[in-house]
This record gives sequence, structure tokens and C-alpha cells, in this order.
Amino acid sequence: MLDDVYKETETRMTKAVETFKHELNSIRTGRANPSLIETLPVEYYGTNTPLQELASISVPEARTLLIRPFDPTSLENIERAILTSDLGLMPNNDGENIRLNLPTPTEERRKELVKVVGDKAEEARIAIRNIRRESIRNLREFEDENLITEDDLHRGQEKVQEITDHFNEKVDALCERKEKEIMAV
Repeated sequence: MLDDVYKETETRMTKAVETFKHELNSIRTGRANPSLIETLPVEYYGTNTPLQELASISVPEARTLLIRPFDPTSLENIERAILTSDLGLMPNNDGENIRLNLPTPTEERRKELVKVVGDKAEEARIAIRNIRRESIRNLREFEDENLITEDDLHRGQEKVQEITDHFNEKVDALCERKEKEIMAV
């Protein structure tokens, strides 16, 4: 019973960390990364569709993304989606492909991005704390129903806290690595 609570806690916290990793990939650094635009919603026949479903995205050079639409008629919609996004990128349309040149972010922009990373990290920590709170609530309910002893409750709370600390360390490490990546010139 306690093992089930621990497994569920770890599974949910793993998902929270994976979500955080995914959000970090969408934050622009100086290098081209397809994950920057993969989920960008593009209007395609009246439906918002992720860009990765409409085109292949490659990195021909360190600061360039190349977008090759599967359907040439979607080229204008892809270009419009990039222009209206908050990425601040200017698409170069050659009639068949779209090239995105990623400029080197200014020092001020890098500092803003570091703040965004910090905010995302705090959101991940909050999610982890909420999962911890629910797990401890489950343990207390087990104790109230006399399914576990008071000692088991305390051991369980300590184990859940250990799991929480482990996942918070993962978030901190990911945050630190992304901040270094952003600040690298």
C-alpha cells in the first residue's frame, strides 16, 4: 500500500519534470533547435495544427532552422504563424521553404530569458509540492482508516519528502543548465 503511494508519487513527479523539460526546450537560446517551433500552432484548413505535423524542421546551420512544408499551400499559413508568435523571428520564404535565422540574443534579452526559466522552474517546484501534499494526504487517510500505523505514516511522510527532494534537485539541475546555455555567448 505504501509502495503504491511512492510509485504514484514518483510517476507524477516524473511527469512534472518532463513537462518542465519540454517547456525549457521552447525557450530560445542562441542556437537553433527544432523544438523551439515544433508545437507552434498553424491554421491549416480552419484548424490549429502543430507545425511539426505540417512540415519537416531541420537545422542546416548552427543559427538557422529550415522548414519544409509537406503541403506547399500551407507555406503562407506557416509564415503567418511565425510572424504572429512571440518568438520575435523573421521568416525568409523562398517559395518552397522557410528559413529562420536566429539572431544572437542581447545581454538584456538573455537576462529576461533567465527570469523566464526561473519562473518555469518555480512552476515545476509548485507542481511537485502539490503532488507531495496529495501523497501525504493519502497517507493520512490510510492512517485514519487504520490501514497503516502512526509509525508507518511518519516513515511514509519521510519517504515522500525524500522523493520530493530528489525531484526538486532534478528541476534545479535542469534550470541551472538552461541558464548557463542562455548566458553563453
